[in-house]
Amino acid sequence: MSTAAPSPAVGVAAPAWERPAPAVVTGSGQAFPAGRSQQEYWDGFYGPRAGDNRWTRAVFLGAGCGRRHTAVDPTVEDISGWSTGERMARYLAEALPLAAAAAGDALDGAGLAAGDLGLLAVVSCTGYTTPGLDIRLAELLGADPSLQRLLIGHMGCYAALPGLGAVSDAVVARGRPALLVCVEVASLHVQPPSADMEQTVAHALFSDGAAAVVVEPGGGAGGPASGLEVIDVVARTDVATADHMRWDITDLGFRMGLSRRVPDVLARHVGPLVDDLLVRNGLGRGDVDGWAVHPGGPRILDVVEEQLGLGPGALDPSRRVLAEHGNCSSATVLVVLEELRRAAPLAPGEAVVALAFGPGLTLYGVLLKAV
Repeated sequence: MSTAAPSPAVGVAAPAWERPAPAVVTGSGQAFPAGRSQQEYWDGFYGPRAGDNRWTRAVFLGAGCGRRHTAVDPTVEDISGWSTGERMARYLAEALPLAAAAAGDALDGAGLAAGDLGLLAVVSCTGYTTPGLDIRLAELLGADPSLQRLLIGHMGCYAALPGLGAVSDAVVARGRPALLVCVEVASLHVQPPSADMEQTVAHALFSDGAAAVVVEPGGGAGGPASGLEVIDVVARTDVATADHMRWDITDLGFRMGLSRRVPDVLARHVGPLVDDLLVRNGLGRGDVDGWAVHPGGPRILDVVEEQLGLGPGALDPSRRVLAEHGNCSSATVLVVLEELRRAAPLAPGEAVVALAFGPGLTLYGVLLKAV
């Protein structure tokens, strides 16, 4: 992001942390389809079809999800044999109302209308449609035909954070509010259940939902009164481990590949990533007042907690979101961020770090400050 401070060897400008923030998150919204308990999904669909052996049952029920949300409920409608074309035809019908509900709540929270926006960015990795979901959503919200749009596709679970960086840069450059909407319908991609452990984990973790945030110009006298200033963004991609996390397009929808080695890769990179983000803004880990970490699974959260030396309860918002909503891919880190703010309102000046991980294997971090 353009907000990153120059290296001390290059210039003497103040760190980004000390400068007026260029963009502020002022409104948020979420939407989820109906859900069931993890036990109901196992008893009503996966268990009988996967052989219901003790290993697959233990993995499925031990994924940290007490409840998940599915726009396409497999206990009611088995689409595991549907073609990719049939699933994509269903995508728009399921994704659009979720996106619109989350977007509407975010706009209401910011006290804005769609006509106030300069940019709409839509993030999704679970479907394709042309004209795009961004066009349909802008129309449904009543946006002006001149609204600029950005569609961020197929980046996976971390995509909300580069999306937040992109809309924040646009807000800074153009001085107009932006709306970021993440919407995922993973239930469209249920595979024929089997005893395969990778597929058992994927079926156990992923869920449907949408999350949205409004970002407005900040730092001036007319800026928003409260919110989260977007300070800086960092990324790391370990291409040597690109095969560890995949989302393959097949004739039967998108098939998840999820290696058990993902936590080991995160363990190598998450500490240096966070330190880079903090040090270049004049902070250390002890200066962070809240952690919004994408709950890719219980082991992911354990690794982050261990590698960053976090105290008891630091990742409770992430664990609650995993338990109550499952892993909603790109939307999840925004849900965690809102859960963090609800659980313990942040005082002005307090710092938050948001972290998310996904294919590549890629890690993203964002530094925010409460105002």
